[in-house]
Amino acid sequence: MDGNGRWAAARHLPRIAGHREGARAVRRTIEAAIQNNVRWLTLYAFSSENWRRPAAEVMDLTGLLRHYLKNEIAELRANGVRLRCIGDRTRFDPDIQADLANAEAGTSHNSRLNLTVALSYGARAEITAAARAAAAAVKAGTLAVDQLDEAVFAGFLSTAGMPDPDLVVRTSGEQRLSNFLLWQAAYAEFVFMDVLWPDFGAEHFGAALSDFAKRERRFGARPA
Repeated sequence: MDGNGRWAAARHLPRIAGHREGARAVRRTIEAAIQNNVRWLTLYAFSSENWRRPAAEVMDLTGLLRHYLKNEIAELRANGVRLRCIGDRTRFDPDIQADLANAEAGTSHNSRLNLTVALSYGARAEITAAARAAAAAVKAGTLAVDQLDEAVFAGFLSTAGMPDPDLVVRTSGEQRLSNFLLWQAAYAEFVFMDVLWPDFGAEHFGAALSDFAKRERRFGARPA
């Protein structure tokens, strides 16, 4: 979800205004996913690299996260949305960690849409942590080295139990993964859009799905 800062700058507004409008785009996207019968949606909301931003902007972003957790979870619950969060949540303040846990627990029985939000997330760190966990299991004798295949390794990732993404959409004209789901996106299709994230809406979501529907997915195999 890229382009909040550029959206604000183009309107001579502070960056937080772009982030607030980006949060509204999150709501529109969730609604579009439900309307299009998409069952799994992952939003890259805050990367591990975002902690390097100026302290004032990080404070604004975490404040916006607090607001979202306080004011949007009831609507997610009412609309049948299950919330999960991936990433290093220990870097957030204790109250945010508690709100995240409560939001996950409060929506755990929903199944209309599985919403995963990546917060303080970085794919390289995720893969490294999974490798450590797998090594620890081998050392403890609960896993044999010859049992460690791709499926078993995936069970050590933060997305264990979730399907790999079929489609990755990147906004604002950027054309890179930026440390997002590097393992899971091995055979995902990509759609790059010039629209800035705060302007993203149902029509853009639908256009991405239409583009995806035209793709021939072979997963490395030769065409029949």
